[in-house]
Amino acid sequence: MLRSLSIRDFVIVDRLDLEFSAGFTVFSGETGAGKSILIDALALAMGERGDTSMVRNGQTRADITAEFAADAEARPDLEAWLQAQALTLEEHGGVLLRRVLDAGGRSRAFINGTPATLTQMRELGEMLVDIHGQHAHQQLLRPDAQRRLLDSHASATALAADTAAAHKEWRRLVKRCEEAHGRDRELQLERERLEWQTSELDKLGPQEGEWDDVSAEHRRLSHAASLINGVQGALDALAEADGAIVPSLGHVVHQVRELAEIDAALADTLAALEPAEIQLREAVHSLTHYAQRIDLDPERLAVVEQRLDALHSAARKFRVTPEQLPAELAERRAQLEELTASADTAAMQAAADAAQAEFLKLAKDLSKARAQAAASLSREVTRAMQDLSMPGGRFEVALTATPEPQSFGLETVEFLVAGHPGVPTRPLAKVASGGELARISLALQVIASSASLTPTLIFDEVDSGIGGAVAEVVGRLLRELGQGRQVLCVTHLPQVAALGHQHLRVSKRSDGDTTMSEIEPLGRTERVEEIARMLGGVEITATTRKHAREMLAL
Repeated sequence: MLRSLSIRDFVIVDRLDLEFSAGFTVFSGETGAGKSILIDALALAMGERGDTSMVRNGQTRADITAEFAADAEARPDLEAWLQAQALTLEEHGGVLLRRVLDAGGRSRAFINGTPATLTQMRELGEMLVDIHGQHAHQQLLRPDAQRRLLDSHASATALAADTAAAHKEWRRLVKRCEEAHGRDRELQLERERLEWQTSELDKLGPQEGEWDDVSAEHRRLSHAASLINGVQGALDALAEADGAIVPSLGHVVHQVRELAEIDAALADTLAALEPAEIQLREAVHSLTHYAQRIDLDPERLAVVEQRLDALHSAARKFRVTPEQLPAELAERRAQLEELTASADTAAMQAAADAAQAEFLKLAKDLSKARAQAAASLSREVTRAMQDLSMPGGRFEVALTATPEPQSFGLETVEFLVAGHPGVPTRPLAKVASGGELARISLALQVIASSASLTPTLIFDEVDSGIGGAVAEVVGRLLRELGQGRQVLCVTHLPQVAALGHQHLRVSKRSDGDTTMSEIEPLGRTERVEEIARMLGGVEITATTRKHAREMLAL
């Protein structure tokens, strides 16, 4: 349940800290005092969108913090959601939602001190609080609102979402099949083109790194004569001709070695000459080995030139570099495989049929849940109508099969009502007066809320349009609902306010420059005065006070 609400600089509220209790709590006050602002502040903390007008005039930011008590054992769904978001309950077993909105329009959100997205705030908020607005009875005229309320009463909201998702996937696959059939000729031409291109590249068989290897071999073979002559010339100069460098250097090294034995000062010179001789002999060995391998091979040169030309021609044809040919072949193969798969209409149709079967299974389960919930909701609302000054009235939830499956299922949902005995039921929007609609709407909301797991229920002036004895019945309904839930209700009706377990009064004050909203819990005496004000208007008399005391004694 909601433990506390802290508000800073929100609309006309400068600073407010509220503690909440279990049971049925009512908020009252003059029109415009700021009662609904409290609901708006809580909605902002639960992820609703805000704008700069919500920041109190002259201030830099609005700051809203809502603290909720949460029992992990009683709400495993809540704990599972927090764990999925890498969040945990606070040490005292609570959830802290905080929203900061600055005057520049920037917004920040936090769950238990951890930055969060508005989507996360909304998802968590829907698990903690259910807000029924003052215009709920108008929204109830819309078919989608009636369907959502029935699904909520049936505890089938998640099933309805799954059904809608399955319908979307089924229609997507059907559309893909239709497009494939319409593009058969186009796909055939594209497949033939890719098959020809892949065949051409397969015949060529380009390998990774081949272009560099073949180019290097071509350079070597095309300059074989120059290489042979150059290597032989180097060998002659180093080792084979008269006066060659290596024998001459060997003779010099021998002489210096003998002289170094006489004078040690020549040791450094000898140390420089000996490695030079060794390196030259190694060079001669390498050149000799190279000369033995190199040969004039016109036939091999022709083969290599032919391969180079084939690779180069293919590269021009496919508008890539020769080095890119292997990657081009892999890409064309992948395109052909994908096109072949997409052209497999039989497989595509099988996938669409499987998706349809999954949708129908979910939709039939949803239909079954709706049928059961429609019967129970019809009975309960009809029973409530008798207590809400509509004796003999009947309420019925009509389920009508749709000609074609829809994203919301296999049937439409329509609320029908008969305000008097002996008359047939007709659509709610056509027969219910404003007062009747408000009463039926409230009964629906209370009954639907009874089936919900949400621990905190907020009713924002949902009792507008009713009064007298009916208002007292409404108050009793809300008080009864508050026996097992935390119920917060903004009301103008003294009959409802008198039945609250707690009573908070909202007032507005002005210092001439600014207007601010305040709220205070009422004790017994203050509560009598507030109920008297709600009964008597501007002037409170002893009679209205007496009446107020009588109402509070109920």
